[in-house]
Amino acid sequence: MIPAMRMPQRPDGAPDADEVGDRLAAWAAGDRQALEPLYRREAGPVYRYLLMLAGDAAAAADATQEAFVALARRPQDYSADRGSLGAYLAGIGRHALLAHWRGQQRHEVLDEAALIDLPDSAPSPEAVLVRRQDQAALMQAVAALPALFREALVLVDLQERPYTEAARIAGCELNTLRTRLHRARQRLAALLNGAAPGDAP
Repeated sequence: MIPAMRMPQRPDGAPDADEVGDRLAAWAAGDRQALEPLYRREAGPVYRYLLMLAGDAAAAADATQEAFVALARRPQDYSADRGSLGAYLAGIGRHALLAHWRGQQRHEVLDEAALIDLPDSAPSPEAVLVRRQDQAALMQAVAALPALFREALVLVDLQERPYTEAARIAGCELNTLRTRLHRARQRLAALLNGAAPGDAP
């Protein structure tokens, strides 16, 4: 069984595909300790992504745990050819969160066409973040973003995942992810400047 949930920091360097494959094969062959190093490396980033997506520590912890339980039950479902282990786990956790929300009948706007854009003249996020170092205000602003925008921002700007991996986790095309990220940065800049997103002309 997977150990009790912990939220470790990820050390430099993710495990390479050979190590992941070896550990998953060892787990499937009966080595009950084989997943522990992978868990220590990946649980923190997966949990933080899900926490920023959900805004709910308990739901994020549950979804992270579900991702690792799924890996333990069906290690053969992971393929390094389709992306990193972290991306795979984050994707499972994302689906677990969506299932949780559906179970609670929680609805959030996911239609990008209905979301209001800001003009391209909005201040750059970098300039805003230099002026506003208050992390609590930043997290509050990120939490106020629409779900699709928040997810793109967390994956690329906060977790520093490559665009292709972020798009795979989010289940969208690369250009779609870039568009969501651009809009998220605009809205975040407006929120940190104290303007409501709908206030822009």
